[in-house]
Amino acid sequence: MTGLLGSAPPGLLGTRERLLSEGARLFVARGYHGVSMREVALAVGVSKPALYHHYADKEALFLAILDVALDGLRGVVERARQHPTLRAQLHALIEELSASAPQQRVGLQLASELKHVSGERRSDFEQRYRAVWMGGLGELMAAAARRGELRSDLPGPLLTRALLGLLYPLVSGPPSPDPQGSARALVSIFLDGAAAR
Repeated sequence: MTGLLGSAPPGLLGTRERLLSEGARLFVARGYHGVSMREVALAVGVSKPALYHHYADKEALFLAILDVALDGLRGVVERARQHPTLRAQLHALIEELSASAPQQRVGLQLASELKHVSGERRSDFEQRYRAVWMGGLGELMAAAARRGELRSDLPGPLLTRALLGLLYPLVSGPPSPDPQGSARALVSIFLDGAAAR
């Protein structure tokens, strides 16, 4: 699957990937309570028993869709980590987030429906999200601090939260017409500040 609401032609997707893609589309359009497993099965063209062969219940399907989004974020962090400096890492990360903003918005919208999932499953997903996304960004900050690229008087968790504040509008607002330019500007604001020099 190419991501949430993947762009691969339906004929190239397997049953599981089509269930995830159509499930994501339906959950985004109608919310968690507005979707039945029967509707997902109909949208994909499989029987309900075939759907239940892949996903035991609606929660399992919904969380599998969120896992696709989480895997996407994991990939963004891993690809950023391949660059040698924090500036290059953040530029790559922000450019990719900006370019994939539609898929990221789907993930955010679906995450807002987590309140309908059982407490234990919700807690498990939220812990994994914090470890992958916030933990991944925190590791980038910590490694940069060890290399001497960041001020030593600013704690890593504060820097991570500040970065998240800059990143959120990228995936919650309209798509940037210039992902590279947006990445350059945000990296400069984060690392150099916005004050005139």
